Amino acid sequence: MKKNSIKNTRINSEVQRELANLIRSEIKDPRIAPMTCVTDVEVAPDLKTCKVWISALGDDAAREDTLKGLKSAEGFLRSQLAKNLNLRNTPELRFISDTSIEYGMKMNKLLDDVRVPEDEEE
Repeated sequence: MKKNSIKNTRINSEVQRELANLIRSEIKDPRIAPMTCVTDVEVAPDLKTCKVWISALGDDAAREDTLKGLKSAEGFLRSQLAKNLNLRNTPELRFISDTSIEYGMKMNKLLDDVRVPEDEEE
């Protein structure tokens, strides 16, 4: 199976959707930030491993706590994925912090600060 095959793309989106639902509704760990989002998922072509990019609202400490909470819930998440998705193998999950949303917000703020208001242009 090629890395960007249709089948792998479909598996990635299914795993992402299911993980987002599980994190939102099933996990009760207080370390996990309430505004946690699964931004991307990349399942290896052999279905053995899965990289999960997580974006959590808050400071660096909140992000680290969220990653620790998700790492401790990895076994539960894998078992739920095995129940809910019909995959040959249930991939091992690796959680990675995704800061692209915060980076984009920071760049927008910088651009807004540089942009000259319309009434000052005249």
